[in-house]
Amino acid sequence: MPSITPCATSSETSTKPVTHAMQNPHLSSQPARPKTSSSLVGQKSIPASSRPQTTATSSAPILNCETIENKIRKNIQHSWRGILKVCKEKDVGKLGEIPVSDFLDIAEKFNLDLSEGEIKQITTKYDLKKNGRFAYYDFLQRCILFLKPQESSLLQRVIIQKPQKPLSPGPQTLSFFSAMLRIQPQILHCWRPMKRTFKSYDESHTGLLRIADFRQVLHDYRINLTEEELFSILEYYDKTLSSKISYNDFLRAFIQ
Repeated sequence: MPSITPCATSSETSTKPVTHAMQNPHLSSQPARPKTSSSLVGQKSIPASSRPQTTATSSAPILNCETIENKIRKNIQHSWRGILKVCKEKDVGKLGEIPVSDFLDIAEKFNLDLSEGEIKQITTKYDLKKNGRFAYYDFLQRCILFLKPQESSLLQRVIIQKPQKPLSPGPQTLSFFSAMLRIQPQILHCWRPMKRTFKSYDESHTGLLRIADFRQVLHDYRINLTEEELFSILEYYDKTLSSKISYNDFLRAFIQ
């Protein structure tokens, strides 16, 4: 009896779905329902190590170079003119990028003091086209200019207010980087009186100046832009073509 009872039970249970399907033929084509959590009680859970990993998780640490950039920022700000000059000499096609091997030589020449792992992370981040070349303009502007909007900074203490209407920045072209890097030393030398002059032209206190007034203030402080440089700066700060530029955003790019 003990050996016969299980067989009878299994055959009895196996015939029930068939009989039910014959009574309602539409149910025979439906797929089997997935097991519920109650049916999975007692089964071993899949360990986290065997679960598939996404590519974003593995690549995120490589692209996060903020610690490395902060480490070499002072060194870069001290010798960026020499670095830029060497990069331009090696950039025959004027594309704003050089072979990674050339950047390694430059990093050694200017004593950036980067470890092998830090070099790998930096070169991976600034290989923007994934072609084995280093985008040196993007690298320099990240270490020298402060174009990335920040929610809080020391600028608030010197009253560099944000404009009432936030503006969306335009394209960061090679000409734009060149112009901003060229005038950076002069801006750092006179940005406080320049800010006061900007505000004197801003009678409506909107934080915005007409292009002619903006250029005149720069000219007053002996900062002369070529037509190409002026156009590239306006293309970035006046994306909406309002013929006005936020002088606070402009100064914020040079001061941290």
